[in-house]
Amino acid sequence: MIQRIQSLYLLVAAALMSLTLFMPIATFVVDGNTYELSAFALSCGDMSESTLWMGVMLVMATLLPLVVIFLFKRRTLQVRLCAVEIVLLLGSLVMIGLYYWLTSRLFENLVVEHRQFGWGAPMPLVSLVLTALASRAIFKDEVLVRSLDRIR
Repeated sequence: MIQRIQSLYLLVAAALMSLTLFMPIATFVVDGNTYELSAFALSCGDMSESTLWMGVMLVMATLLPLVVIFLFKRRTLQVRLCAVEIVLLLGSLVMIGLYYWLTSRLFENLVVEHRQFGWGAPMPLVSLVLTALASRAIFKDEVLVRSLDRIR
C-alpha cells in the first residue's frame, strides 16, 4: 500500500492540504490592523468573518486522498476519486482566489498598507500536481495488471 509511489504522492498531497487548514492563506494590513484570511475565517483580533465554505472544501480535499490510499485494491475507483480530488482542488483554488478578491474589495476604500498570500495559498496547487501524478501512476498500474492478465 505505502510502497507504491502513488500512495506517497497522495500522502504528501493530504499532508500539504492539512497544512493549508492551519496556515494563513493571505494577510492584509489595513490602517495598522492585520487581517488574516485562513481556511475558516477572516479575522483581526476579536473580529471574525466566516469563510466556512472554503474551509469545508479544503477539509474534503484533505480527506479524499487518504480515502484513495486505502482503496488500493480497486484501482479504477482510485482513478475516478483522483479526478474528483482534482476537481476539489481546482474548486479550492477558485475559492481562495474568490475570498482574496472579496477581502480586497472589502478594503478598497481604505488604505491597504500591505497585502500578501500566505504559505497556505499555493498548497492546493502543489497537491493538484501530486494528485495528477498519483492518478497517472494508478492508471499505469491498472494497464500493467490488465496486460499480465492477458498473458495468462
